[in-house]
Amino acid sequence: MTSPFARHIAACNNLPSPAGYLPFRIGEEQVGWIAPDAARVLTFRPRDVHFDGRGVSLAARLRGVGARTEALAGVAEALAKAGYGRIRGERFDVRATPEGPVLATLDRGVLPTLGVMSQGVHINGLVRRSDGLHLWVGWRAKDKSVAPGKLDNIVAGGIPAGYDAERCLVKEAEEEASLPAELAVTARRVGRVSYVMRTQEGMRRDVLHLYDLDVPEGVVPKPNDDEVERYELWPLARVLECVRDTEDVKFNVNLVLLDLFLREGLVEDPDGSLRAGLDQIA
Repeated sequence: MTSPFARHIAACNNLPSPAGYLPFRIGEEQVGWIAPDAARVLTFRPRDVHFDGRGVSLAARLRGVGARTEALAGVAEALAKAGYGRIRGERFDVRATPEGPVLATLDRGVLPTLGVMSQGVHINGLVRRSDGLHLWVGWRAKDKSVAPGKLDNIVAGGIPAGYDAERCLVKEAEEEASLPAELAVTARRVGRVSYVMRTQEGMRRDVLHLYDLDVPEGVVPKPNDDEVERYELWPLARVLECVRDTEDVKFNVNLVLLDLFLREGLVEDPDGSLRAGLDQIA
């Protein structure tokens, strides 16, 4: 029998094949995938973007991170002007693999348009009580453009250009949940999940680095920006039921929580298919 949790993995990995997309390269490194319609916009930028039998690439003359970033800024503006993505004013590092070197930076709003990998951090805020494990959950603001009003982690956010996961974690903990840095740095890295998802903007290729944080009794997260409306402390069993039986949780947070359930031995995975499905990016 198929696990009731498998639907969340399938929802985040709704692109069985990149067939129909063009590889997007920087030098010899493939960093993304671009749909043909969006690629046509780039035919008007022959100084910066080249087309050949292997797909689309930045011009070979753009050798340094600075030169590539400048060229990609022009690419992003052209794509956004044509209705492919939008300029958000926040740059992310461009890498071929999660641990690979930074090849350029690119505005976050066009990452899916170019199929460029995005990385982020998610924290499970845990409270250990005599009656079992509890989890701090946040309700996303109802005016969010993505997953409004859905259940979220205590802290989550994309990793901006120039940051590593740990530095981003501390920044997001203060900005989102008013958690002090001295507490945030005690979070334990426990793994990652990743997925490849077709969206209206293009191809989302997201890698989420996962952390467990033991939140002491008496420490209550408080919203500090417009991301989350309120926080609630739930028994982990209630969180599991919510993920299993409803669609109330943000799409990718379902994967983060499923990873937690598997690590805590709360969900059976006899053939290993759930664990295998949680990490789709090499």
